[in-house]
Amino acid sequence: MSASTPPWVDALTGLLAATGALAALIGSFGVLRLRSFFQRVHAPTLGTTLGTWCLTLATVVQVSFEHGQLYVHALLISVFIALTGPVTTLLLMRAAVFRGRLRGMEIPVPTVDDPPAE
Repeated sequence: MSASTPPWVDALTGLLAATGALAALIGSFGVLRLRSFFQRVHAPTLGTTLGTWCLTLATVVQVSFEHGQLYVHALLISVFIALTGPVTTLLLMRAAVFRGRLRGMEIPVPTVDDPPAE
């Protein structure tokens, strides 16, 4: 805690940082719990995105109040991760499908009529 920031700013910063850390932790548990690569790739991506946004907002709140002006430079980190995370996940999934089909694995192509997986 800093002497120059109000306690509610420190509390908000702590809440955002804890929420971001919890989201990243839950996403990492998805890697351990889920069975296949195609299931595992989803949980960390969501945890990383939510965790990054929460930690970045905590940084923006804390630094903005300490310096007395709006600090939005840190938001660029979240924007870049929000843009590159899904693209990277998509490329990894396509590479896994390609390699699986080369090995002869039966990887179904989803259609509109397929019921959602459980």
